[in-house]
Amino acid sequence: MARVKQVGLLAAGCQPWNKDVCAASGDRFAYCATLAIYIYQLDQQYNEFKLSSIMSEHKKTITAFSWSPDHCDLFVSASADNLLIVWNVAEKKAVARLDNTKGVPVSVSWCWNSADGVAFVSQRGPLYLWAFRGPDPGVTVHKEAHSFLSDICLFRWHPTKKGKLVFGHTDGSLSVFQPGSKSQKHVLRPESLEGTDEEDPISALEWDPLSTDYLLVSNLHNGIRLVDSEALACITSFCFPSAAASVQCLAWVPSAPGMFITGDSQVGVLRVWNVSRSTPLDSFKLKKTGFHALHVLNSPLAKKAQTSISPSKSQHTSSTSEAVPPPTLSQNRSFSLPPGHAVCCFMDGGVGLYDMGAKKWDFLRDLGHVETIFDCKFKPDDPNLLATASFDGTIKIWDTNTLTAVYTSPGNEGVVYSLSWAPGDLNCIAGATSRNGAFIWDVRKGKIITRFNEHGKNGIFCISWSHKDSKRIATCSGDGFCIIRTIDGKILHKYKHPAAVFGCDWSQNNKDMIATGCEDKNVRVYYLATSSDQPLKVFTGHLAKVFHVRWSPLREGILCSGSDDGTVRIWDYTQDACINVLSGHTAPVRGLMWNTEVPYLLISGSWDYTIRVWDTRDGTCLDTVFDHGADVYGLTCHPQRPFTMASCSRDSTVRLWSLTPLISPLLLNVLTEQPWEKVIGNTDMAMVPGSPPLLCGKVSRDVKQELDKLSLDVRGKKLRWFSECFSPPGGSSNLWDLVSVINGQDDSLLPNSYSKGVMHMKHLLKFKTSEAQELTIVKMSKFGGGIGAPSKEEQLKEAADIHLRLGQIQRYCELMVELGQWEKALSVAPGVSMKYWKKLMQRRADQLMAEDNDDAIPYCVATGDIKKLVAFFTGRGQLLEAVLIAQGAVEGNIRAPLTSSVNHTMNDVDNRQQYQSLLRSVCKELAEWYFQDGCSVLAACCHLAVDDVQLAMSSLIRGNELELAACVGIVLGEAANQSTAYCLELLARKYMTTATWELSANLLQMIPDNHVLLAKLCAFYPGSAAEVNQLHQRCELPSLEDCGSLAEAALSDGDLFAAVKFHLLSSKPEHALHIGIQHVKEQLAGSDWTVDGVHQILDLMSYIRTDRLTTASFTEVRSELLILCGYIGGLLAIRRQYSSIVPALYEYTSQLLKRREVSVPLKIEQLSVELDAWRACTQTSNIPPSDSQRDEFSRLQKRIQPTNDVFVLHGVDYVTGSNLPSHSDLQLSCFTGQRIQGPVFLLEDSKSAISLNDALMWAKVNPFSPLGTGLRINPF
Repeated sequence: MARVKQVGLLAAGCQPWNKDVCAASGDRFAYCATLAIYIYQLDQQYNEFKLSSIMSEHKKTITAFSWSPDHCDLFVSASADNLLIVWNVAEKKAVARLDNTKGVPVSVSWCWNSADGVAFVSQRGPLYLWAFRGPDPGVTVHKEAHSFLSDICLFRWHPTKKGKLVFGHTDGSLSVFQPGSKSQKHVLRPESLEGTDEEDPISALEWDPLSTDYLLVSNLHNGIRLVDSEALACITSFCFPSAAASVQCLAWVPSAPGMFITGDSQVGVLRVWNVSRSTPLDSFKLKKTGFHALHVLNSPLAKKAQTSISPSKSQHTSSTSEAVPPPTLSQNRSFSLPPGHAVCCFMDGGVGLYDMGAKKWDFLRDLGHVETIFDCKFKPDDPNLLATASFDGTIKIWDTNTLTAVYTSPGNEGVVYSLSWAPGDLNCIAGATSRNGAFIWDVRKGKIITRFNEHGKNGIFCISWSHKDSKRIATCSGDGFCIIRTIDGKILHKYKHPAAVFGCDWSQNNKDMIATGCEDKNVRVYYLATSSDQPLKVFTGHLAKVFHVRWSPLREGILCSGSDDGTVRIWDYTQDACINVLSGHTAPVRGLMWNTEVPYLLISGSWDYTIRVWDTRDGTCLDTVFDHGADVYGLTCHPQRPFTMASCSRDSTVRLWSLTPLISPLLLNVLTEQPWEKVIGNTDMAMVPGSPPLLCGKVSRDVKQELDKLSLDVRGKKLRWFSECFSPPGGSSNLWDLVSVINGQDDSLLPNSYSKGVMHMKHLLKFKTSEAQELTIVKMSKFGGGIGAPSKEEQLKEAADIHLRLGQIQRYCELMVELGQWEKALSVAPGVSMKYWKKLMQRRADQLMAEDNDDAIPYCVATGDIKKLVAFFTGRGQLLEAVLIAQGAVEGNIRAPLTSSVNHTMNDVDNRQQYQSLLRSVCKELAEWYFQDGCSVLAACCHLAVDDVQLAMSSLIRGNELELAACVGIVLGEAANQSTAYCLELLARKYMTTATWELSANLLQMIPDNHVLLAKLCAFYPGSAAEVNQLHQRCELPSLEDCGSLAEAALSDGDLFAAVKFHLLSSKPEHALHIGIQHVKEQLAGSDWTVDGVHQILDLMSYIRTDRLTTASFTEVRSELLILCGYIGGLLAIRRQYSSIVPALYEYTSQLLKRREVSVPLKIEQLSVELDAWRACTQTSNIPPSDSQRDEFSRLQKRIQPTNDVFVLHGVDYVTGSNLPSHSDLQLSCFTGQRIQGPVFLLEDSKSAISLNDALMWAKVNPFSPLGTGLRINPF
């Protein structure tokens, strides 16, 4: 099972280079980064789009992309290495490839006459038609579409007129072909270009869906025209409000005939047009950067109606995102956009799905990198901020908790190869580029403050800011120099190498020592304290160029280097020797990272798309990770969170990983209160081959020192601090804050970050009000504005929204008045009081009267302010009007409304209880949303926010966050006792393996009433008689011999459970099976048995030693035990709602019954009747269950009804990372035959696979492997 867990993914943005890079079909939409295609799918339950897969087999830039109109699962993509791939989205794989397209395809489309045909064209044609399957596969040439005089930008088949086709050219002309008509080449150039050689490329082309001949054309400079392809005439030229506006993308709106939309290329303005008018109907500014591509979904999304208590989830934008808030209609306009969704791609890589009818983003993914990411580093003083450097010329900074971009550098730097943070809290980043030298970017000011040009135009491959001496920065370049200079540019050293230098790294122990990696295959170490420019040491041994070098942070004089020969070498500076060669990668090695706590852990990334984790004590590879879809360039972790790693790749993604499984016993040694020497040690002890991991870094030492100072709550603090150090970002700090709130900690001790996460219900009002007040004062964050800092208006609007949600209506009204949105203020003002509403109406009337605006009249009429109104009309000489008003008042039609205030502050107990239960149900639904999104820790936070400890623990256990759950449960104490015990039991099962029996026993000994659990552990232990007796003694159980006689005594007393237990603990455990299985069979033969009545004894028997159970003499009894455990497991799965594995458990039991003749009171026919009844009664289908199925299911429900003292978890397991697309070898589940999404669990034959989620649920209800071998399954 994988030891490294993927816990987060930062998706790439949409590439801004090619035209056809976004598309949609049904409930999916997709866009292309440079090398990969990102597919998002609508989650029906929550009405939101989620990343479902990343397709990446292209090695060069993707140039075009098209979704099949006939088959919603198929699309085709083309790339710059003359490659076409047809993909099946549902199966997540390539189904056909065409390797040599004789030129780079600039545009692709599905053939009008074949669902299995793809058309593609490059520069000047011809148009090729590729039949990728069917009776006559192969490539043919279109009979007429060839010999063009100008390069082709894009082409479009007509959607209804069969075979009609148009090409757009770089000279601004069109070529039109249709069967049976004369072909028209290079016609309809914009008038202003006629007779000139100027080029004005066609930037967009779309046929009018309602006409056979009309066509919308956009030229880069000459704007948009509607042309008639038959009469070869321009029907309408569309005019833009300003000459500066230009358009590169347009799309028809299928739901509104004659209507189309365009996106400006300079600014993110979406314009709505109708072919009947030459000017836009309306414009909306959606983003600050220009549009690159647009695509309107053909059919409005079939969304589920929102439930009445659906939680309002925040938009998918960070607070500093560059998105503009939903547009408000300008004055005097009541135009509404047609219903429909537009996929919008922007020049900065942003991608969104805009709901035109509702005028809001359904989804916005802002500011992704669009190209290879070469480097990533955490901010020295903040483990939540990660900087990335990319081929796209920018450095971006991400918040790893929310996985959103928070800052981006000004850009236009060419390629950024490397970055290095300034030490401490200086908030500056040094960047190294391919042609523009190096620079320092001041993040707070948002600008470049220094440039270094000593390497001229040569590429700088690595930059490193010394963390021991913050004035020194090193760079190494293709010119063969490693240059050390001060931050103000004074050169201290120029170290000449015989060839290009690719990597450099400052020693972590000696501020004057630096190592370099060179193209001449050597590693050099320089000493800055001497004036010599010769290296102190030269290490030879690599067989190809050396790229990165890294000093060990924990072992003095040890450094590693990665090379194009595919190896990593470990060098000992003090011995002048290579002490280890790590072989395994099949391509050049790039990323390198030492762990900052465990001295032997080294991680490498390679062009073979993998990340490998090494134990450098003996050179073994502990794990290989295949999830990236291209070369892995950068690896990094933060000393305060040493077991969370970030990696970046040519696939344009950044991924976050948890390394905790590699050292998992360590946290449990803290949990079970082992002596410090089992947790923290020195490097010499940790480096002994085969010894268990120990923490040797600064962070663990600091934690220990802090704990030594404490006198109160030492254990709680110890569990929290260590667990936070081990847990990845994504809610663990938030969870611990809530635990301390529940345990009564003083609010003043809560950190600043608490108010940004899930808050306890008692704080919600307090913190949100203060947040609204802060927004009103318009404070900026400590980094200044950040990306596209929100304007004052946006911040006031946000503040007003918060006040409104908190029921502070008057504050909302006042802020809306300040924003000039009187209508909104007045519409809710009666909620404060009628008196306040009247006052507000009068204020508005006074303002309008001062402007001499007729709109004042209805305000005065509504408030019954007769005198003011009469004076207004009289003053304007409108005496007839004044008379009318006075008359109306006399007749009693205009009168002041009643102003008795409505009492909104009823403190009835009933009302309070009603709101409390509403709050709980909303929190529960929000928790479920987080859980389905693979964030079980945040789901637990939502439950703790309303004091629901049971459900919080359940979320953690179902997310397999067992170590965290156990720590939290112990600190929460009594309220979590039952779930903590269950959690410790699962952890003990996890560690019932060769090296960790001791740990398993320690965990069980923390559970009160643990006698039976310890008996199970001892029964399963496979040691010699002496070792077994030793373990018995430790667990306070009788010796092997005594257990045999105790079993006989218990049997004669009629205590069957004790008899089975002691037989299992004796030297003849088979006796336990004979009497136990006989008992279970007798129970099942009756009619009134329950699951809880037989499960206890079955579970006990399942702990028989594996080596005994799998011997040949046990065949029959083994089969019976597996069948009974399988069947009862199926019933437990129904009880726990593990719907994905119920059919598998029933099928497994049936297969075992078929495999050999056994005498158990179960019939295959009965099993299938039960399964059908369960399916009919629990799964939604159009056919209602029959009466007999209802009866059968109610019988099942009686059987599985839990007895009062049984702890039951409900709901499926879903581990962190289950929803993250990966590129691991495509494994098919042996339960469903379908591709596994998320982590995979391999069974004991090393071939059969099931999802980790299914494996966890299976193990919780049936301890034996699904392969029926009698081996236990241990996926925890």
